Amino acid sequence: MSLFRDGEKARRDQVVHALGMASGLTPSLFSKVLTDVCTRVSAPARARDAERLAQLIVAEAWTEAALFLIELELPLWQLRRLVCDGGEWACSLSRHPSVPIEIDDATDGRHRTRPIAILISFVEAKRLVSITEPAWVPSVPRVRPTAVHPFCCDNFR
Repeated sequence: MSLFRDGEKARRDQVVHALGMASGLTPSLFSKVLTDVCTRVSAPARARDAERLAQLIVAEAWTEAALFLIELELPLWQLRRLVCDGGEWACSLSRHPSVPIEIDDATDGRHRTRPIAILISFVEAKRLVSITEPAWVPSVPRVRPTAVHPFCCDNFR
């Protein structure tokens, strides 16, 4: 594992710890998630989406902001489960929500507040994506032979 990936892991661990210890979501904590975990929101092509996310943060619409962040950063992932059980919210995100949960690679987040449970599950999904998806490696185009010599394999005896 490269040093870059080790640094990503440490930052994600710190974010999960900070989220787990928080009693509620704040703009600075949400900003920490954005700066330490997210990669797509700051792209110039996403300026309109970043503006909408900023409006949700200013309005303190934390659940909507967390769900919108998942939509932006992990477009192939969906909310599989969001339930309150005994005063604690449990959130599961999945790439394949239609398969049985036992064989799914879902990520889970738990917290007393709903948006923090969603964000913990989001950070775990980002971690899973960084582990399972290969790092970008330049590819070399395949060279096809220019001369093709067909031959017959039939036996005509």
